[in-house]
Amino acid sequence: MEPNAMNRRQFVCSAAATAAGAAVGFGAAGPQATTSTARIPSYNSDMEYRRLGKTNLMVSAVGLGGHSRSNDEQRREIVSRCLEAGINYIDACWDNEVKRDAKALQGRRDQAYLALSHGAKEVRNEDFRTSKKLLESLDELLQSSGLEYTDLWRITCLEPGGRHTFNTACEIVDALEKAKKQGKARFAGFSSHDRRWIKFMIEYFPEVDVVCFPFTTMSKRAPQDSLFEALGKCDVGAFGIKPFAAASLFAGKPEENNQRGRLALRYILHSKTVIPIPGLNSLPEVENVIAAVKERRQLDVKESAELEHASRQAWAHLPAGYQWLRDWQYV
Repeated sequence: MEPNAMNRRQFVCSAAATAAGAAVGFGAAGPQATTSTARIPSYNSDMEYRRLGKTNLMVSAVGLGGHSRSNDEQRREIVSRCLEAGINYIDACWDNEVKRDAKALQGRRDQAYLALSHGAKEVRNEDFRTSKKLLESLDELLQSSGLEYTDLWRITCLEPGGRHTFNTACEIVDALEKAKKQGKARFAGFSSHDRRWIKFMIEYFPEVDVVCFPFTTMSKRAPQDSLFEALGKCDVGAFGIKPFAAASLFAGKPEENNQRGRLALRYILHSKTVIPIPGLNSLPEVENVIAAVKERRQLDVKESAELEHASRQAWAHLPAGYQWLRDWQYV
């Protein structure tokens, strides 16, 4: 184990101290809650940090998503630049992504919050819908990645149209709770593309700390019965996947694509709804994200028109496998 990493016993003690000490000074979920910067991994004064619900973790306003075309060497460079800029959350939802990101964090595991999922061996697979099988899947992933624990185990759930049974929900929560008690996961949650499932889970099970779901440039807080009302009431942290609509937002030259990417992130950050976690393939894409965080949040009339035009184009060119994103216009 690398010298700066936390072992499982140290992690359990640290988590207990965080829970006891962080309860003071944190407001409702939102931008830049007050806390000691010494407790924020990879803190950079140029980065904004947001409280991640009941976890009380201070997470960078934009995280690093797992889907990427980069190889191991490129990924390490991407992770290095993210950490340098203060981006301290890394999300990986498939075993190859977890192994790659664990390798990229070798020697500096304590500098980022690493979230993981073993998508192919979780509840999308009917053979992994019991607490026992889910925990076996987590053990396999941690061992193969050389990790002792994860900061967030977020189980990957079914797409819309395939809601899990109540029994599966109970098995999921049982596995998440056992993983926390065993020191294998600091916090627990799940990802889903089904709003009804998310709302039910966070309202019924207080054990859920964090959720991940789609949020694009076409997404808005629903005027009534919004998922964000439930998230706020239950103090559950939220990450937004697919901020660029599965890359459908990009259709022009690099400069135009960069502008669209920054507009998208500014729109999401200004909405104060989720922490976006875009997949990034290169250092220039990382620099573009860093620039977006530093820019003015509210779009002016011209910028709003540009983003609306780009969003309509994105909607018109959504790949067949991502048509479900249309169901996330109101959240």
